[in-house]
Amino acid sequence: MTVQEAIQIRQSVRSYSNRPIEKEKIVELLEAARIAPSAGNRQEWRFVVVTDESKRKKLARAAAGQTFVGEAPCVFVCCAETDEHRMRCGQLCYPIDVAIAIDHITLRAVELGLGTCWIGAFHEDEVKYLLNIPEEVRVVELLTIGYPAESTLRKKGRHDLGKIMFYEEWGKR
Repeated sequence: MTVQEAIQIRQSVRSYSNRPIEKEKIVELLEAARIAPSAGNRQEWRFVVVTDESKRKKLARAAAGQTFVGEAPCVFVCCAETDEHRMRCGQLCYPIDVAIAIDHITLRAVELGLGTCWIGAFHEDEVKYLLNIPEEVRVVELLTIGYPAESTLRKKGRHDLGKIMFYEEWGKR
């Protein structure tokens, strides 16, 4: 599979089989994150791997009751151990860097036959309490991971390229 093929077929999966993910594959996903680029090579990302069913169900409640979060055989709680460093442009590093690492995970997951879904709707304080995450650590995203329950490959609704790009300056097509 090429990277382009993985990009084309990656989609959010919200229905998983109950087949557990092999530990070797979990390690491969985390290795994909580990080698992701980060601003100033700070590598602030940290991941809590949750496979325990009881904890996953509690994570689902912390994720605004999204039951599929608890049904996925694995949830990565994607965190940042950060000092709130900003890039020269003024943007915080950690949300961008964690997002890049997550994207590496999602594309590697496609190659391994796994599905994923980014979860941004959650109560950070509840997730921290549940998983004993220190107060100073930020929980950036949850990522469900598992074998899709069925093939739901569908065409993604995306804007045409002409709508999202400009040449040389804003508004110039």
